[in-house]
Amino acid sequence: MPGLRRDRLLTLLLLGALLAADLYFHLGPRVRRRLRPPERPPGCPCARRAPGPAPSGAPPAARPAAPARPGAGGRGSKLRALFAHPLYQEPEAPPLLLPEDALLAGPEALHYYRRKVARWNRRQKIYKEQLNLTSVDPPLQLRLEASWVQFHLGINRHGLYPRSSPVVSKLLHDMRHFPTVGADYSQDEKALLGACDCTQIVKPSGVHLKLVLRFSDFGKAMFKPMRQQRDEETPEDFFYFIDFQRHNAEIAAFHLDRILDFRRVPPTVGRLVNVTKEILEVTKNEILQSVFFVSPASNVCFFAKCPYMCKTEYAVCGNPHLLEGSLSAFLPSLNLAPRLSVANPWMRSYSLAGREEWEVNPLYCDAVKQVYPHNSSSRLLDIIDVAVFDFLTGNMDRHHYELFTKFGDDGFLIHLDNARGFGRHSHDEISILAPLSQCCRIKRKTLLHLQLLAQADYRLSDVMRESLLEDPLTPVLTEPHLLALDRRLQTVLRTVQGCIEAHGEHSVVASGPEGPPAPDPGRGDETS
Repeated sequence: MPGLRRDRLLTLLLLGALLAADLYFHLGPRVRRRLRPPERPPGCPCARRAPGPAPSGAPPAARPAAPARPGAGGRGSKLRALFAHPLYQEPEAPPLLLPEDALLAGPEALHYYRRKVARWNRRQKIYKEQLNLTSVDPPLQLRLEASWVQFHLGINRHGLYPRSSPVVSKLLHDMRHFPTVGADYSQDEKALLGACDCTQIVKPSGVHLKLVLRFSDFGKAMFKPMRQQRDEETPEDFFYFIDFQRHNAEIAAFHLDRILDFRRVPPTVGRLVNVTKEILEVTKNEILQSVFFVSPASNVCFFAKCPYMCKTEYAVCGNPHLLEGSLSAFLPSLNLAPRLSVANPWMRSYSLAGREEWEVNPLYCDAVKQVYPHNSSSRLLDIIDVAVFDFLTGNMDRHHYELFTKFGDDGFLIHLDNARGFGRHSHDEISILAPLSQCCRIKRKTLLHLQLLAQADYRLSDVMRESLLEDPLTPVLTEPHLLALDRRLQTVLRTVQGCIEAHGEHSVVASGPEGPPAPDPGRGDETS
């Protein structure tokens, strides 16, 4: 009996010793760390004093840059400082005073969209009845506050959206998160479906694989899937017309367009799309359904039937279902807002050996300036804006441009289809700047923005890097592509400076639309 008690005593002493050791070596240090005041970084003698006003001329303390929205951001944000600059606060000219300055008439547009929603609901009901499907999903409703509706109603003669519009951020958020209720080929692909000859395609690869997705708020977006890794450069032997279309180029082009204050690229955002649930299971197009398959790696893939590629090895695949892509907001229907598609005077040859006149004639612009509407409107200056934009992105594929017919010859050019940009960061294609170098004309507003973005406080690569942090697919561009923007910007400014030295600033920098040619050339010396 005494031995049993002795064993119990020894066990209790052993447990007590273990508990004491645990308290001393494990719990004690944790408690002391929690109770200890926070340490100051070494080498900062002023850290324990209350902060006072900085001496005159002293630089502010450096703070890490934070992701910023247009007109917002953390302290130290270059993007926020850029959008707060007086250049971005100047009122648009001419001011918007009349109902004709808006692209859409509100009541007419809303009536049209209500009819479209009702038609969609009827078709959905018929489709489900034919397949004997039962669904508890309620019919779609048109909400006047939907971001895509407000985006359409906000388009005016100055751009696709106002500078300070909160609608763009809301639209980007909705395209990222709203579920899809429909998927289909785009209209141009439908027009070619079944009417193409794959033997005539120079490189039978899927360079144009894109779909139209419809969301639960009835908004639509153009989906371009990932076709190329971000660090892959376009091979130097590729022609521009057989290059891949890059989803990240569409996203980056929207951010660059907004930074340049053009506001002519539709809002674009990246998204991880579940190709099974968000495309295959919601499409009613039997041809699109038929091009889905499961690869040997158990990934779900799909390809275009015939318009742009003919073989399953050129398909795009999820991992196993999720696929990166860009979503570009749709513009208003052509029934509401007709658009004019015009050939670019500096369009390239789309043959293997052909060359256009502008490539061999350095005086080509003189002929262009004599032709309507380039001789009497802002059209030529807008084309030069597009050339500067395309040179910064490296996009050689600007064969046409579109504009809303309602705004006439002075309407802005819409910067659509930017997916062939950002292909080669190591090469600057100087020929893209031909409209600028041959015509030696540029808008004063455009030049001022370019000069501002060349300054260290607003460096183009820095504000682009910060702006692209907003996108869920960040990093959208690799660092070499961002640095190439700074290099190309300097090339644009040198080109303008060369024009000014040759012709004078008054002849190069335009404050308004191009005027008509002088009626009496013989008296030109009076105004020179």
